[in-house]
Amino acid sequence: MRAATLPLLALLATPFVALPALAQQPAFLPYLNAPAEGAPILRPPTLSLSINGGPARRAIMDTGSTGVVVSASAIPGFDQLTPLGPGELTYTSSGRIMRGVNVMVPVTVAGADGTSVTTQPIPVLAVTRIDCLRNARSCRPMDAPRRVSMLGIGFARAKDRQPGAGPGRNPFLNVAGMGTPALGRGYVVTRRGVQVGLAKDTGGAFQKVKLASDPATGDWQPVPVCLALNTRTPTACGTLLLDTGVSIMYLTLPPAQTDGLAVPGLRGGRVVADGASLAIAPGEGQPAPSYGFTVGDRSNPVTPQRVILVGRGDRPPFVNTTVRALNAFDYLFDADAGEAGFRAVGGR
Repeated sequence: MRAATLPLLALLATPFVALPALAQQPAFLPYLNAPAEGAPILRPPTLSLSINGGPARRAIMDTGSTGVVVSASAIPGFDQLTPLGPGELTYTSSGRIMRGVNVMVPVTVAGADGTSVTTQPIPVLAVTRIDCLRNARSCRPMDAPRRVSMLGIGFARAKDRQPGAGPGRNPFLNVAGMGTPALGRGYVVTRRGVQVGLAKDTGGAFQKVKLASDPATGDWQPVPVCLALNTRTPTACGTLLLDTGVSIMYLTLPPAQTDGLAVPGLRGGRVVADGASLAIAPGEGQPAPSYGFTVGDRSNPVTPQRVILVGRGDRPPFVNTTVRALNAFDYLFDADAGEAGFRAVGGR
């Protein structure tokens, strides 16, 4: 459901603590759980999140979803806010369905060193109940949950059970002062932190993939990709999701790629067998770097915990890289230019 615009009188009645200051340059936010210098990132990163001037709470920074999703109890003055209407978002990796109402509030995100950015008022999903998909992998229904805290900064997510997801809900695209020649809308995700906002010279060292526009959602379409198990041909070309919110890979491939390489997993599912190699390359004709790994190789920091196969040839090819792809490259998203960028690991 697409959020409506909050009426002016309701907006004036909302108890904001203060208007956010205008950002003048990109801000680098170190993760609260950043790995040591030179060490790989193996788990989803976290940042400090404050809603409507309230107390800070730890939140997962998730490029696999779009929008801030928090327990209603975490929003100061929630009962006095004018709701935009009911809201819902499903995390398909776990099967958790977040239900509640959308409210228009400013959001502050801070890193481990105290550096912070504050958004203009944006729609936030205040969660009042958690339900579960029938085939949920990790879910428990709950009324009035108190520990929900997700910072969704991804794009092209509206068609994956995230109704209304788009740039207007993305906190890292709505920082006050963003969208000027000096501060473009976008970010750079690294192993140890995230740069919010793009300066004119940001991205020079990145190999960039041009994204197609999606007029239906006002967003950009996913990153194109070509995939191959054990160097099988022809490669299967589809889409890529660099998802910092998970460490388990989700992979969709046609039977010609998976025959003989799929073994039973948990709850009747299928996983790629240890010892199989997976090559991940940008879409045909794209310049971004490729990478790969051998399933089960724990010595390689890009190797996911598991590689779960989803679908049985009835879906287009797809890969969720997991957060561990950040051990191969830094990741840029430029919402103004419609580009995703990849830079071999180095620097921070």
